[in-house]
Amino acid sequence: MREDIQALICRNSHCVLATVSGNKPHCSLMSYTADQQGRELYMITLRNTQKFENLLANPQVSVLIDTREEDIGSRRGRAKAVTVSGVFQRIADQGKKDAVRAQLAAAHPHLQKLAARAEAEPFCIKVASVLLLEGVTDSYFEELR
Repeated sequence: MREDIQALICRNSHCVLATVSGNKPHCSLMSYTADQQGRELYMITLRNTQKFENLLANPQVSVLIDTREEDIGSRRGRAKAVTVSGVFQRIADQGKKDAVRAQLAAAHPHLQKLAARAEAEPFCIKVASVLLLEGVTDSYFEELR
């Protein structure tokens, strides 16, 4: 993965997660953490949500991460957005699940109560490809192996 894309993924903490069930899309504003390579995104949700039902029904997702908060006003034309195509994966190992809960709660204090709930499910999005849009015309696509 290109270093600038990896840096954009790793330095940000919020995204839009797009899921789908049948032919009906669903978008959710999410807080996340990433591994150091930007190839795994970690999030948490309640099991009784539409997004979780969609993830179970169809693990293919799209995630949008952007620089709109950095590039405001006259710099708006320099905004960058990365569209991540990825695959939802449940975390089976309890130790890993607990570590992800703690990581999310530490990075996002507003998630502490959610992360402490038994019905909250931490999960992983494995990055399969990235599409970087710089400004309104320049793009770069990379499929990860």
